[in-house]
Amino acid sequence: MSRTTLSRYLIEQTRSHDTPADLRFLVEVVARACKAISHAVSKGALGGVLGSMETENVQGEVQKKLDVMSNEILLEANEWGGTLAGMASEEMDKPYQIPGRFPKGAYLLMFDPLDGSSNIDVNVSVGTIFSVLRCPGECFSQNDALGEDAFLQPGTQQVAAGYAIYGPQTMLVLTLGNGVKGFTLDRELGSFVLTHENIRVPESTAEFAINMSNQRHWEAPVKRYVEELLAGETGPLEKNYNMRWIASMVADVHRILTRGGIFMYPRDAREPSKPGKLRLMYEANPMSMLIEQAGGAATNGTQRIMDIQPQSLHERVAVFLGSKQEVERVTAYHKA
Repeated sequence: MSRTTLSRYLIEQTRSHDTPADLRFLVEVVARACKAISHAVSKGALGGVLGSMETENVQGEVQKKLDVMSNEILLEANEWGGTLAGMASEEMDKPYQIPGRFPKGAYLLMFDPLDGSSNIDVNVSVGTIFSVLRCPGECFSQNDALGEDAFLQPGTQQVAAGYAIYGPQTMLVLTLGNGVKGFTLDRELGSFVLTHENIRVPESTAEFAINMSNQRHWEAPVKRYVEELLAGETGPLEKNYNMRWIASMVADVHRILTRGGIFMYPRDAREPSKPGKLRLMYEANPMSMLIEQAGGAATNGTQRIMDIQPQSLHERVAVFLGSKQEVERVTAYHKA
């Protein structure tokens, strides 16, 4: 029986949904880079890639060896193809300039090269998150270095988003703006094969994901909502909930896309000047696009995440995403 590979799927999208050929090529290159990262992650201690380096990223976080390796794999794979005007990474302070010897294209690629990397050493699923934007018109009218402003577009401007999850299987979950597809890496074939045709998030759920150890720091609406969840069938929501928390956004969101749930990473009182912990451009926006395309919802507690106008490349945001009924409930509590 013939199986649909990622390449065949993208060709079909070009024919039936007018997906530009250069966008198709860009997604294929990102997928190849993710295969290389998957291979490096799977080798673990055998490849000498576990542990931390003596460096920090722009957020002041200690970098894992695989953080740096994954970042380099994505940069090197995507810089020469002629589809990109520039790239930006969670691991780098400024946008990455396409070397002058390579042609430039119409898109901007943003990525978290290895989300959840603090879990690598304990063999928990991690992943790569990516987002594709069109480069504004001024990108093509200048020969100077591409500035940060070109990337500061709301999530509604994304033309594609996805993630690769490196777990018991390596999967690529992708949206081109017309639903969400899941592809599983066939290591013998060497290709991503379509295995999840139409991923949908159930509107209601009985699971939630949040770091309960931070409860004392939460704002009142979050405390109220979680207390109602914990009250179970005797509380106002009249049903029992299970809690799941992997501390890897890719893994938590993948579970929600697979069987429903709500993921919450609220702002808290420890750093009142910051609106949240997760990065808007590298994590919240691409995951929000996937969740919405699968029938779910994503807000920062008061507004739709993809409507937020970014002010800086490494802006942070609170995140509530997943099954629509639950996201709408906790968002309403913030607005009350």
